[in-house]
Amino acid sequence: MTTWVFLRGLTREARHWGDFPQRFCAAFEGELSEADILTPDLPGNGRLHGLPSPISVTAMMASCRQQLRDQGKPPPYHLLALSLGGMVAVAWALRYPEECRAAVLLSTSLRPHSPFYQRLRPRGWPTVLGLLAARGEARERGILRLTSARAAEMRQVLPAWTAYARECPVSTLGALRQLLAAARFSAPQKPAVPLLFLAGAADRMVHPDCSRHLAQAWAADFSLHPAAGHDLALDAGDWVANEVKAWLVRGCPRIAD
Repeated sequence: MTTWVFLRGLTREARHWGDFPQRFCAAFEGELSEADILTPDLPGNGRLHGLPSPISVTAMMASCRQQLRDQGKPPPYHLLALSLGGMVAVAWALRYPEECRAAVLLSTSLRPHSPFYQRLRPRGWPTVLGLLAARGEARERGILRLTSARAAEMRQVLPAWTAYARECPVSTLGALRQLLAAARFSAPQKPAVPLLFLAGAADRMVHPDCSRHLAQAWAADFSLHPAAGHDLALDAGDWVANEVKAWLVRGCPRIAD
């Protein structure tokens, strides 16, 4: 059995994956070994919303590792991570490459490979700042508009997202600390694990060139969805699963030294 670890991004929790884990497993049926999918939360989010959010991506990674150990789920893992979660995955692969068989990074960005105005696109700055002060459905509606290129047709997720926010609220300070951690994190060297970068051409939050430039810098594989937004698992979950499957079937060759 292949153990996958799915990592979400800024202010999001495991439940925001929606039905993507089930769709991911369905894509592999009859092709590869059965997948065991684990969805730890970053401190300050979801089940860990009562904890302070670290201002270090490395500390977030350490928390995820500890959660898996506490669950009796030993490495190695395949990592699939979105946005801030992608930074956590990179930190993991850099520090503990022996624990990571491969990493699939969705809509992510890293210093020093992209300028700040691509890592958080300027037209998204007012929205992000406004969302820090918003609460409940207003915040979740704003997040949906920012992260999904299909927001109008994805409105059905809002009741669930609003319920998650009510049950496991992310504080304004926690969100700011997560933003600070993302801004501070830098990974000038490439991890010694196979990497696949995926991005959406309609991402309003992070420019897709951030993923493209990382793939070029690290001699990794890259694929662009022509219409999806930042939340690829929501906008194009089946495409993500099929891209990962095709990559693994090809053997996900290790990056060049």
